[in-house]
Amino acid sequence: MDYQNKIAITTGDPDGIGAEITIKALNRLNLPSESVVIISNSKILDYYGKLNNSYEVLEIPYNAEVSPGQITAECGEFSFLSLKKACEIKPKAIVTAPVAKSALHKAEHIFNGQTEVLQHFLAHDRQKAEMLFVANDFRVLLLTRHCALKDIHLTENVVIEKIMNLKQFFNNQLNMQAPKFALCGFNPHAGEDGILGREEIDVLIPAVQKLQKAGIDITMPLPADTLFVKAGQAYRDNKKMPYDCYIANYHDQGLIPIKTVAGSATVNMTIGLDIIRTSPGHGTAFDIAGKNIADETGMIAAIKAVL
Repeated sequence: MDYQNKIAITTGDPDGIGAEITIKALNRLNLPSESVVIISNSKILDYYGKLNNSYEVLEIPYNAEVSPGQITAECGEFSFLSLKKACEIKPKAIVTAPVAKSALHKAEHIFNGQTEVLQHFLAHDRQKAEMLFVANDFRVLLLTRHCALKDIHLTENVVIEKIMNLKQFFNNQLNMQAPKFALCGFNPHAGEDGILGREEIDVLIPAVQKLQKAGIDITMPLPADTLFVKAGQAYRDNKKMPYDCYIANYHDQGLIPIKTVAGSATVNMTIGLDIIRTSPGHGTAFDIAGKNIADETGMIAAIKAVL
């Protein structure tokens, strides 16, 4: 079967809200049956609702009972196999419902998230997956992903590589040849000339100088707290963003601003691989799983982003 014109949707952790928000989102969007393939298990789908359209379902084995709110190795294995199948069929795009890292680890799949699993199966020729968060034209790239703050170690080469990958995405996928990038400082006040930290002087500024020489329109490191003020205001007022992408050094530096103004409309997008992947910007929400109260807004935004 050829899936290159279809969107593949995985339903995530069976004991989370993934299947519920997938069903609700597809029922609201009412997409043509031939445009979507769901990678899941009929038992899981039937537990959480009913699809209005007859989408193809690629069955992933799941022999355990559906137990909303539980974290199990069986769920981790199902989540992993679903992602593996999505990569194998080479679809037009992949949309993933949330999974639990703890469940993946219980199943002995030691990855920090779905981005890393996708890179494991899809990357070739030294490709690297990058994590880009999107809410309309508000975009935030993370230089580091799911790691402890104490473990963050940026190098000049890493910064250059990731921003070059970002530029390629804008050129090839968004058809924007001269995007404007804003780089967040690593330290408070962008280091205050080295008084509050040397990452700007030792890593970020040299990287920016080389990127600018290569023709990339990127700022020197700017204080992150003030940089995002105008971005948030432009998003709320539905005006043109000051920059086409904001580049954050670590997870919360970038996600707090965009999620504060965009909320559940924030989409997690994996770029840098041959297939674009999107996901809602939230997690498995085990506390409300199985109660039929999960909000499908994020899943709708994730699907719309690849239509």
